[in-house]
Amino acid sequence: MKRIISTDDAPEAVGAYSQATTNGDLVFTAGQIPMTPDGELLDDEDITTQTRQSLENVQGILEEEGLTMEDVLKATVFLADIDDFEEMNAAYKEYFVDNPPARSAVQAGALPKGVGVEIEVIASE
Repeated sequence: MKRIISTDDAPEAVGAYSQATTNGDLVFTAGQIPMTPDGELLDDEDITTQTRQSLENVQGILEEEGLTMEDVLKATVFLADIDDFEEMNAAYKEYFVDNPPARSAVQAGALPKGVGVEIEVIASE
């Protein structure tokens, strides 16, 4: 059975979606953009800062379920500009030091609120 996950450690969902859902085995996060939990949009920051904030949001959601970044099985990274890949990857590595998850990284035509990166993950409970 699906259960909704919600935390104050990530930005509030601003549409018809949840921060994350689980079936008791897997956790699926919504795409996390570089917005602080209190709603400050970091769209004018460099891609390194944007990536870190997006992953801080993911981490906050996972912690609500008692999980860590080591529990992530798969990550998908959407970039507004694929030329930002190297900078994004350097920041991303800070969160997945050992045994990183499977990952896809793609350039998207446009991202919400004009940000440079959006990241979603699937983790296992």
